[in-house]
Parts: sequence; C-alpha cells; structure tokens
Amino acid sequence: MRGARKRLCSALIVAYGLFSLYAAYTVFLRPRRTPAPRTPHRDRRGPRDHVAAGNEEWNPWEGDEKSELVASQQRYEANLKMIKNARSHLEQTSLRVQVWGKAAIGLYLWQHIFEGHLQPADVTAQWREGSLKAGKTYFSFLSGPSVVPGYFSVEAENVVLVLNGREKAKITYATQWLNYAQTLIQTHKIERVAVVLLGNEQCNNEWIHPYLKRNGGFVNLLFVTYDYALVNEEDIFQWPLGVATYRNFPVVEPSWSMLHDSRSYLCNFLGTVYKNSSREALMEILKQDGLDKLCWIAAREQWQPQETNESFKNYQDALLQSDLTLCPVGVNTECYRIYEACSYGSLPVIEDVMTPGDCGNSSMYHSAPLQLLKTMGAPFIFIKNWKELPAVLEKEKKMSLQEKIQRRKKLLEWYRNFKAWMRQKFINTLENSFLPSDKG
Repeated sequence: MRGARKRLCSALIVAYGLFSLYAAYTVFLRPRRTPAPRTPHRDRRGPRDHVAAGNEEWNPWEGDEKSELVASQQRYEANLKMIKNARSHLEQTSLRVQVWGKAAIGLYLWQHIFEGHLQPADVTAQWREGSLKAGKTYFSFLSGPSVVPGYFSVEAENVVLVLNGREKAKITYATQWLNYAQTLIQTHKIERVAVVLLGNEQCNNEWIHPYLKRNGGFVNLLFVTYDYALVNEEDIFQWPLGVATYRNFPVVEPSWSMLHDSRSYLCNFLGTVYKNSSREALMEILKQDGLDKLCWIAAREQWQPQETNESFKNYQDALLQSDLTLCPVGVNTECYRIYEACSYGSLPVIEDVMTPGDCGNSSMYHSAPLQLLKTMGAPFIFIKNWKELPAVLEKEKKMSLQEKIQRRKKLLEWYRNFKAWMRQKFINTLENSFLPSDKG
C-alpha cells in the first residue's frame, strides 16, 4: 500500500513537470500565428471601446509612442541636414594652407607661436609634420632635410614658404624653393604663396623683390625679420626673430618656482665679445665695483653656431637664475637672447641703438630699432649706453622679492600675449588675402 502511494506521488510529480515544460514552451518558445481577421461583431453588452478586433494585447500608449517616434525621426533628419549644411558652409569658407618649413625660424612659427606639435618629436628626424585648425584655416606643416622639391605631396592650393635669406649660400638655396613654387603656380598646382623670411641682419633683402607680386612676381605676402624699411602692413610685414630653434631652444612652460623663487644673480650675459664693440665696454663696466660678481658672466671671443650640452644647460640655468638678461647689440640690435630671456621671466636689458646697414624706420613704424616689440609695448629696460647699467643694477638691489615676482608675471604675460597676437595677425592676413572676397 505504501509502495502504491509512492508510485502515485512520483507519477503526479512527473506529470506536473511535463505540464510546466509545455506551459513554458507555449509562452516563451512557440511561434505566434498572426490571427486571422475577424468580422467585427457587436457584443451583447455593446461595442468594446478601444479594443481593435483580433488584437489581444492592447497598448493604451501605442498612439503616443508612434507620434513620438515620428517626431524623433523628424528631429534627427533636421539635425542631420543642419550638420551637413554647416559642414558644407565650412568647406566653402575654409582655407587650406601647407607650410614648408625650410628654415629654423619655421619651428618658432609652428611650435612657439602656433603651439603646434610635430611627429616624430625627435628634433633630428629627417621628416617631421603636424597639422592644426586655426580661425577658418587648416594648416599642415612639413619640415626636415627630407622635404625637398618634387619629393613630397603638395596638398593645398595655398603655401607658406619659410626661408633663410641671411647670407649668400642661404639665398641660393631659398631661390631654388621659390623657383619650385613658381613652377607649381604656372602649372596650377598651387594658387597663392606667402613667404616667412629670416632676413639679412643688415636688411639687404633686395634679392627677393622680383618674386613679390607687387613687382610682377607671384609671392602675395612677405613676413620678414628685423626692422626692414619696406614694411607697409599691406603685403610686407615685420616678423619676430624669436628663439634660436636651430640650437633646439625649447618651448618653455612657466612654473611656480620660475615665478616665485628668489634668483641667485642680478643679471647674466653669456655670449661672444667682439673686438672694438660695445660688448667690450659692457665687460669693463661690469668689472667696476665688482658688479661682475653679482651677475653670471661667461664671455668668449669667437661665436659658435652650436652649443655643447653643457654650455646650453648653463645658458638656460643663467636665464632661470637671473633677474635681468643683458642684451648688447651684435650685427643687429634684435637677437634671440631677447625672446629666450622672456621665456624664463628674466627681464631683457636692451642696448637701444641702431646697428649699421639698411635697417631703420619704415613707412608704418618710426621707433626703430625693435619697432615691432616697442609697438607691442614690450616691458623691457632700454638703455642707450652701458654706462647706465650701474644705476639699473643699484635699483635692482633694492627691489623686494614680491616686486620682482610681479614683474616676472607681467613679463611672461606680455610674452604670451605677444605670441598670441602674432598668431592672430598671421592668420587674419592670410585669410584676408587668400580667401575669396564676399563683395559683389
């Protein structure tokens, strides 16, 4: 009897399990048939409001969901159309410019003024390139020994050619690039050309005149270093000399210690002392009353185009550890030292005299030398004779650290704004000259 009950219980459990499996199959796995259309009929209790014939799963929000879906689709299509229109408008109004950096000053333009990056980062690489968008313009930059005429892709109708015209050998190389650009103009590979020129230190730049459009050539715009007398702010513009990128002077990011730490030296001068120059007079004045003991002075008799790792580190340390950087004239009043001192918050003390040559006041500026820096309100100390230096250093001794901190902040802020202003001026000049006019 007990065995019969056990078998009955087992049978019931098996039956329950089979029923559960069938129910699960019916609910979750069995394909649903589309119900056949029925002939509408009237229930004895009257019509069934809101229930469609043959629809057993009524959704009271179905109408709202369909309306929202349609509205969402319409909004998406409208946004897509707006984006396409904006992109089309951008493509119509944007300028594409390829910069060929065939002089070291091109790195100052790209890395210091435009704050652009280059790949690879290795400064000894044979080929380096970068790109960025600024204003309405897309810029791409090429540099390195492997960038030679005919062996790289010309990818824009507008070109900025960065050249060195400081001496005869450099001019010969620069004219090869200008002739290559002229061939591309004649074959309609490019349309417009601007030149950024490291000019001659005595402003003897007549060799480039035939290439200027104003003289029947093809160069639309010229940006040139030093106080070139033909600067007119129409097609010839003054450009800053910048830092010595050919010596790999870096982009310097200001730090808290650079601004706030006390510096060990009142001033510094590390450079070449030429015979019968004002630099010799400077050395004599520094020796008086032991002023040279208060400053970091390292003079040499012969100029060296490249620095050793040790001498370059000493130079950077001197800028960082000095409140003032002495900037005597060389072949030209403007020198790399001015901009390098600004990078480290060391105030330039500049010998404000004109050097021999053809540099001077232009039709636009009357404050030569250093007319570009003066026009931009450079907060430097300008002196006419190094005999004024002892009074400058005496005043420096009496300044508090807080006063020097405020001066450093002012100098670094000015230099940052100066580079930003040069960047915007460069972009605006290109766009105003190269973009089609909206008039008419």
